[in-house]
Amino acid sequence: MDHIRKWITDHKITEVECLIPDMTGNARGKIIPARKYLHEQGLRLPESIFFQTVTGEWPDDDSMVDPTERDMQLEPDPATIRLVPWTKEPTAQVIHDCYNHHNQLVDIAPRSVLKRVLKLYAEQGWFAHVAPEVEFFLVQRNLDWDYPLEPPVGRNGRPETARQSFSIDAVNEFDPIFEDMYDYCEAQQLDVETLIHESGASQMEINFLHGDPLSRADQVFLFKRTMRETAHRHDVYATFMAKPMEQEPGSAMHIHQSLTDEHGRNLFSLEDGTNSPLFLNYIAGMQKYTPAGLAFFAPNVNSYRRLMLGDAAPTNVEWGVDNRTVGLRVPYSEPAARRVENRYAGSDANPYLAMAVSLACGYLGMTQKLTPTPMYVGDATQAPYSLPRTVEDSLELLEQSDDMRNILGDRFVSAYVALKRKEYQTFFQVISSWEREFLLLNV
Repeated sequence: MDHIRKWITDHKITEVECLIPDMTGNARGKIIPARKYLHEQGLRLPESIFFQTVTGEWPDDDSMVDPTERDMQLEPDPATIRLVPWTKEPTAQVIHDCYNHHNQLVDIAPRSVLKRVLKLYAEQGWFAHVAPEVEFFLVQRNLDWDYPLEPPVGRNGRPETARQSFSIDAVNEFDPIFEDMYDYCEAQQLDVETLIHESGASQMEINFLHGDPLSRADQVFLFKRTMRETAHRHDVYATFMAKPMEQEPGSAMHIHQSLTDEHGRNLFSLEDGTNSPLFLNYIAGMQKYTPAGLAFFAPNVNSYRRLMLGDAAPTNVEWGVDNRTVGLRVPYSEPAARRVENRYAGSDANPYLAMAVSLACGYLGMTQKLTPTPMYVGDATQAPYSLPRTVEDSLELLEQSDDMRNILGDRFVSAYVALKRKEYQTFFQVISSWEREFLLLNV
């Protein structure tokens, strides 16, 4: 706490935002005057915040939610304290871990789940590194959720209509937004690197420098919050929905993953530059367990529109070298940079859970010494679709996977399945405009 106290004093902070990433990857917590925060004896929040659905409801399984609303003890991570650059008064934000009364990490908190997986890696002498790439759309403000989203108007007074992959001029249409975004990111010391225009109308991608998974998950969590706030200030929305518009591609969160030993040597390649057996085991684990983990890579009903209907989205568990049609892409690289890119996760995924599950799949492959299928050559989208097609299909596979329960935590998996099943049921109650248009008078 000494580091935090000094930081708050040095920056003349007046308020502190105490952040907890929830199951969707959004911020929950409290805003507290800085003086009170420094003298608070035990900041607390109810554990039930991890059981609330995106619609504000609760799972039907009453055993999942403690009726006593027991509290968690919140402990700040000193490495995460940053300025909130868009506030008028000097404000700090700090991410907190959640502990129970036995001083143990709360097992259903997403940050705890990622820490659990990283501990397994550390016990093997393995150190994971990830580099996320997050796609998103800028869209016009939309106050009617029955009305389709549209691209915003740029500096030239017109909305985008044609696809502008990697176009510099198309990005420059929104320079005022991105200049503020970069200023905000710099103020928060977020390691954002490359900004590109993706293939969709007003679809962008931001790349992060590689680093340890916990810090990268923290940074994606903070960036999504930052990008939404920046867009709001320019009277548009930034959306991380996986498939926000019918005629546009979906948005992914690609996760590049590599593994080193304690000396920094890349364990995915041999001295002669060829793939190591451990690397092939890792890929095999991703192939075997991705279907059961898809409930985290594709957590929402909208996520499956990206996978089944989007451009450049994986449709099976094939792997290949420098092949963007597979779900597990191995970029051309020097041996020291050997890595695999997980292309399954949508930008709507909780970054803590997506990274935890991706690493968990690889861990199971390495510890079980699994063998991957032969490398795929050609267009993998022509191979059969082999992923779950709905949230419910994914949840059933997850629920039945003892290996995933063991590595992620049995209580966490049960809680996640109950929460996401409730969201799916709530969605299924909604009668869509398509049903009213084509079924009302025709059946």
